[in-house]
Amino acid sequence: MQQAVFLDRDGVLNELVERNGRRLSPLSDAEFVLLPGTTQAVHALRGAGLLAIVVTNQPELSRGGLRAVDLARMHARLERELEINAIYVCPHDDADACACRKPKPGLLHAAARDWEIDLAASFFVGDSWKDMAAGRAAGCRAILVVDTVRNGPESTRPRGEVKNAKVDARVADLPDAVEWILGELVEPRSRITSRSAGETL
Repeated sequence: MQQAVFLDRDGVLNELVERNGRRLSPLSDAEFVLLPGTTQAVHALRGAGLLAIVVTNQPELSRGGLRAVDLARMHARLERELEINAIYVCPHDDADACACRKPKPGLLHAAARDWEIDLAASFFVGDSWKDMAAGRAAGCRAILVVDTVRNGPESTRPRGEVKNAKVDARVADLPDAVEWILGELVEPRSRITSRSAGETL
């Protein structure tokens, strides 16, 4: 069985885009900008022998706002520049009631079957309550990237609506998350930590 780090895409790997006063997912390769340190962080995971797998909700596919060809271009960049092992996409909206849209863990279960992943030994890095809920539902340790741009530099809130989703760590960004994960491989911690705030919660 393999060990993996599941990665949400928007807000973790790439920047969100200002549109109609909201910070949303990019809809074209021109809008697709990787966050600082992302390439090095993913390469560090791969160098440690971990799979790097993206799991992302892209409801604009079903809503008609995102073309499949544009999504393919963005994901080709992730595979080429970050050396991501695989990308799993839910194209549905909430009304579709599918099994793959986060906070449901369907994408993680699909990846686990395809790659023979030990979910209990794996991690999920995301920036929303849906990510945390999906990761925990699959049995992974859940690491929250705090949206400091939206909620302020001292925030511990996830992006979007806050639910009662448990987290194992709160971090500032993906490089911080990777540092935490690699530390866990050496010396597992039992308490929820906030790396961005430098304190134990």
